[in-house]
Amino acid sequence: MKINTKSKKVNKAWLNDHVNDPYVRLAQKEGYRARAAYKLKEIDESLGLIRPGATVVDLGSTPGAWSQYVRRKLAPAGAAPGALAGRLIALDILPMEPIEGVLFIHGDFREPQVLAQLEAAMAGQQADVVVSDMAPNLSGIASADAARIAHLVELAVDFATHHLKPEGALVAKVFHGSGYSELVKLFKETFRTVKPLKPKASRDRSSETFLVGIGLRNAPPRR
Repeated sequence: MKINTKSKKVNKAWLNDHVNDPYVRLAQKEGYRARAAYKLKEIDESLGLIRPGATVVDLGSTPGAWSQYVRRKLAPAGAAPGALAGRLIALDILPMEPIEGVLFIHGDFREPQVLAQLEAAMAGQQADVVVSDMAPNLSGIASADAARIAHLVELAVDFATHHLKPEGALVAKVFHGSGYSELVKLFKETFRTVKPLKPKASRDRSSETFLVGIGLRNAPPRR
């Protein structure tokens, strides 16, 4: 009974915070599927990463808020229906409701057939920007969770090294804690410019932050 009571209190506190969150209300008003859109928006507006005509890959895209934001940046008429000036490909192991102009690939990009779908969709082009909001299901065991988080970030970096243009950028969600310094080191070894950012839309009590890598140090030959 004590565990259940505590759980109810935690859920009630989270729900109260969620309902009163200004970014939640803004997302509902502006038609975004999640408040996470404003995290990418702030990062993009700070660094000017996403421009019309760009090819963008969204890893871990579901429910689609980041893809919605990118789509609006690539659409001459903003959120209005119409052709995109650029290409946006989204991937996730979870299903995602369709977004006009966004090619969604349902699967794990580590699997050869899924990677082949992505490369076919890119039509011989490399990405200008790769964004990754991937996060694992957390167990509550710090060491295990840190390893899962690091693994996903490492996958995003590896993907970027093979599919980004030499001057391209990767935006990846990370978490402060065990393994964070190693991920920063990985970014610095991979990219010429590395910027850690915590957008205002990322809750203060969350250890979530984002690493942005710009310009590959050693761009490999195209596959």
